[in-house]
Amino acid sequence: MANRRLTADELLRANEVLADVRAKLREVAGDDRDLLFAYRRKVFKELIYDERGKPMQRRALKQKKWAQQDRRCAHCNKEMPVAYSELDRFNAADGYTIENTELVHDRCHRERQAAKRYT
Repeated sequence: MANRRLTADELLRANEVLADVRAKLREVAGDDRDLLFAYRRKVFKELIYDERGKPMQRRALKQKKWAQQDRRCAHCNKEMPVAYSELDRFNAADGYTIENTELVHDRCHRERQAAKRYT
């Protein structure tokens, strides 16, 4: 499923939110360049977690999917080590859940992304 795109009005609102966040970060950091950097990194990291979950959650999900799929890639059905596998979401907005993911080889994931014109 293709990811939802923002309309022109929604994009304007998103840019307004981004400008507000940037202004707030500059305000709380003052003239401290390193503190501004640290605040940006923290906000970035937390927003990524909102979308993807925390690394330990994804690692546990990979283990469950690997067992559920009998240690095989959902794309090519070949054996796959969990260490070199990736979670592929059916619908990105639904997040990383058992129901919304398959575990695939990194190579197979890249092939899928290219076929969808995501890369």
